[in-house]
Amino acid sequence: MKISLAKYVEEVGQVKAAKALGVHQTAISKAVREGRQIYINKLPSGEVKAFEYRAFPHRSKQNT
Repeated sequence: MKISLAKYVEEVGQVKAAKALGVHQTAISKAVREGRQIYINKLPSGEVKAFEYRAFPHRSKQNT
């Protein structure tokens, strides 16, 4: 099942989302706030994986 990070956070909250993905809550907050295209896969085993769609080559805002 694939859902956006924002939707996943609505379901479980930032703290639980961060714990499931192995990151800090502040990273979740910033990603959602910035509208990053991050999607969550909930595996049948209960494991949660995340992936992000981004342009290639990716240029940071500082280098443009």
